[in-house]
Amino acid sequence: MNQHLEDLKKRMDKTFKTFKEELSHIRTSRASIALLEGIKVDCYGTKMSIPQIATVNIIEGRVLVIQPWDPNLLKEIEKAIQKSDLGVTPTSDGKSLKLVLPPLTEERRKELLKIAGKLAEEARIAIRNIRRDVLEKFKVAKKNKEISEDDYIRLEKEVQKITDEFIKKIDQALAEKEKEILTF
Repeated sequence: MNQHLEDLKKRMDKTFKTFKEELSHIRTSRASIALLEGIKVDCYGTKMSIPQIATVNIIEGRVLVIQPWDPNLLKEIEKAIQKSDLGVTPTSDGKSLKLVLPPLTEERRKELLKIAGKLAEEARIAIRNIRRDVLEKFKVAKKNKEISEDDYIRLEKEVQKITDEFIKKIDQALAEKEKEILTF
């Protein structure tokens, strides 16, 4: 049964990390390299994210400078950024690209808050589904007399405690992201 609890923690942790990564892709007024990680560029017959093929620097909090390691990729990177949902047009000087992130409008901030909330709810649902799967395994074990009623109740409480911890982590991460979206 401890194996199932360890599996529960690993699966919930993976869900939480995925949620945090998805949150990092939501653009705020502040420039972040994570904004470019989701943008894939065709290079050398494969698709790679911008930070994998270029040096990315943050200047003045709202400006990203992208300098590809191979200058021939500059046009491909520029096309990929324009096709993305980032909503920013890069400017090129022939060697690098500059992305100036405009301040967010109130309407866009509300939109981003909704997106973040939706991601949080999806993560909570995934956590609850993991809880349900593990509790189902414990019910089967109880039915097959592999564990006693008391052990089942103890395990159920332990699973709920772990679930509550991960839900709380998700809520905290969401609150931090909301604060980041609303400020600056």
